Amino acid sequence: MNMMTNLRASAAMGRGLVAVRAEAQPKKIASIDDLNVAFEAFKTKHTEQLEEIKAGKTDVLTTESLEKINATLTELQTAVDEQAKINAAAKLGDGAIIGDIKADPEYTAAFKAHMRKGERAPSDIQAAMSKGTDADGGYVAPVEWDRTITDKLKQISPIRQHARVITISTAGFKKLFNDRAVGSGWVGETASRPATSTPQFGSLDFTTGEIYANPAISQQLLDDSAIDLEAWLADEVQTEFARQEGIAFLSGDGTNKPHGILTYVTGAANAARHPFGDIKSVATGQAAALSADGFLDLIYSLPAEFSANAKLFINRQSMLAVRKLKDGQGNYLWQPSYATGAPQTIAGEAVVDVPGMPGVGAGAIVALYGDMDATYLVIDRVGVRVLRDPFTNKPFVHFYTTKRVGGGVHNPEPMRALRVAAA
Repeated sequence: MNMMTNLRASAAMGRGLVAVRAEAQPKKIASIDDLNVAFEAFKTKHTEQLEEIKAGKTDVLTTESLEKINATLTELQTAVDEQAKINAAAKLGDGAIIGDIKADPEYTAAFKAHMRKGERAPSDIQAAMSKGTDADGGYVAPVEWDRTITDKLKQISPIRQHARVITISTAGFKKLFNDRAVGSGWVGETASRPATSTPQFGSLDFTTGEIYANPAISQQLLDDSAIDLEAWLADEVQTEFARQEGIAFLSGDGTNKPHGILTYVTGAANAARHPFGDIKSVATGQAAALSADGFLDLIYSLPAEFSANAKLFINRQSMLAVRKLKDGQGNYLWQPSYATGAPQTIAGEAVVDVPGMPGVGAGAIVALYGDMDATYLVIDRVGVRVLRDPFTNKPFVHFYTTKRVGGGVHNPEPMRALRVAAA
């Protein structure tokens, strides 16, 4: 039996699915129908598990089967999401379209020459927003290179993808905030008009830290290789940068790195940093578990004016617990995608998978809900810089790639956090 045959058998026979192994499934293009079949199998098996619990017994095979179906469900949902990204993503490479920028063949040739021999790139392909010096062997990465890495980071780092991103040309960024404390009142026609309160300004500094990658290639490989060296280096950089950014945007302490959004939640290190206060948290109602009421309280605690672009940010490991939650009418809160490119939902709200979010545990911030674009600010300090270093570690040539990035909450009001707690 193949994977979908097993799932259909489980949906029809209840206990029939006991041998689905996600790791053994052949690679295929997942469809919405596959996902829906898997969800029906999950609901059938979960209902069976609940009946066993009510009867005072727990079947290990039922639990194992449910976990396997859930793993398959997660894999299918991920495959559908990735397929949507692939369909929408621009292709990278020589002459490819990167966003609205077309790669320059002259730039590509010059960059590859620099990779192999360290030849100086012509000044006419250097990016106006980046800088480098000949004295330290510097190479100024053109706009196409910078845009390529940034585009990949947006695909991989969910916080960057959904947050507001700006590029600055100075060492830091300062934002002014109006406390909106203007006063007003009703008066009669000839009554005196006493002075009312005047709003005040506050400020918040956003500084950048430096993120780097330092891949190395042997000189012989550079001389002999026919691979696309530019694509190779971009892949190395985007993977490392995305991993580091994902950690920092969530929990960074602000020391040579961004201030993470979780540090602004009530009771966290930066709860008092912002002039508007902290990110308010809502309890799940259970000391160490999730609840349907907790998610509904979270969603409806957000002011209506911020709900249009709001999404739920949660990690994949927490989704098993979420998939078991039902509302008062017995409907599952979690629903799969029903169209290609459409997100999975919890209580009708779009879900974003954030790998670095804490898992389910007492006191953990297990989910964020709100408008990330209106809440979190990512600051890029102009471009990517690549230094070619053939001297430090012979016979390897290092390509020391750096980017200065900062981040922090610029408005806590459009975001809420779900904390695992009884109250």
